[in-house]
Amino acid sequence: MKVLVVGSGGREHAIVWKLSQSQRVDKIYCAPGNGGISEYAECLNIDALDTQSMVKVCKEKKIDLVVVAPDDPLAMGMVNDLTEAGIRAFGPTREAALIESSKSFSKNLMKKYGIPTAKFETFSNIEKALSYIENQKYPLVVKADGLALGKGVIICNAETEAREAIINMMAQKKFGDAGNTIVIEEFLSGPEVSVLSFTDGKTIVPMVSAQDHKRVFDGDKGPNTGGMGAFSPSNVYTEEMAEFCMNKIYRPTIEAMNKEGRTFKGVLYFGLIITEDGPKVLEYNARFGDPETQVVLPRLKSDLLDIIEAIIDERLHEIKIEWDNSACLCVIMASGGYPQNYRKGLKISGLNATQKEKDILVFHAGTKKADNEFFTNGGRVLGITALGQTLKEARDKAYRQVSAIHFDGAHYRRDIGNF
Repeated sequence: MKVLVVGSGGREHAIVWKLSQSQRVDKIYCAPGNGGISEYAECLNIDALDTQSMVKVCKEKKIDLVVVAPDDPLAMGMVNDLTEAGIRAFGPTREAALIESSKSFSKNLMKKYGIPTAKFETFSNIEKALSYIENQKYPLVVKADGLALGKGVIICNAETEAREAIINMMAQKKFGDAGNTIVIEEFLSGPEVSVLSFTDGKTIVPMVSAQDHKRVFDGDKGPNTGGMGAFSPSNVYTEEMAEFCMNKIYRPTIEAMNKEGRTFKGVLYFGLIITEDGPKVLEYNARFGDPETQVVLPRLKSDLLDIIEAIIDERLHEIKIEWDNSACLCVIMASGGYPQNYRKGLKISGLNATQKEKDILVFHAGTKKADNEFFTNGGRVLGITALGQTLKEARDKAYRQVSAIHFDGAHYRRDIGNF
């Protein structure tokens, strides 16, 4: 089979890498891809949002299946357009992807169907939002309604901070149209867990659990990022919690989407927080998470292509999905200055050192390849990933490899998976 993966980050590198292991895959394309992905796939110079060109190239190259990985093309309806053009596509439709692309939709869905989440209010009027925060308990969370690269969530410790967040989102348009509507919700405390799940709209199969680190600096300090590292399995997610979540969160969410006429087929990501009152949903993502995918897929023993096709054909119940018992940890090496201003085009050295140790994977997030050399080409540059019998072993391996890789101004957290 010929497969096209849409996207250009570390998540897409992990997906391409996993698909390359399938004996049924003859050729992989990635659009637009990156330097590391080019080792496994033919990269096509097509923007991830350019649906028209995706349809055209699929017909020209007789591509059998398209995996749409990022949030923006899913929200725009790329799966709808590909399907209408007669091309098999993996991922939720525009209608189903609304569970991520509109926080007000997802919050109201949870309220309507009794799915545990934080108390909240939504606002499209800035004066009403500013008035509302005057009489609230702090901390308080202010969220942009739309997609904001994982950065549109502000935890506010005082009214002045909440006011600033609201003005930045609604008046200053810091996140563009994503901030036209905002969600203001109670702050929940507790460890966060990411559970990605496969679903064909009827059956839902949770993957192994993971935890990620969103803040840019050690000790969970600094601004939110797209994710500075992750590990799997979570050290707080128990079998009892998994059973509770299946009965009160996972299945009810799939059933709710069906009742709303928005059947979800693809990967549904549950961002959970484990409170004193039990697990609650912080957010949904309508696709593989990043960097959680980089620690979950290395533990997948089953053929990813078989799972994807079963989901498209609504026969997920026929597939047995198996996982490795190893722990997996990923450290993101980012450009200095990320998530604000950072340089590109810096030469990366030391990547060859990672090939010498077993159970080490390097997923490229923002790189380009020229003359057999790799250069930085984004904020998050590399995801240094390691498998181990224990989380400590995986962490030690990953950081040993991180120390061997260099580029000017490289920044990474030194406490991923450290408790």
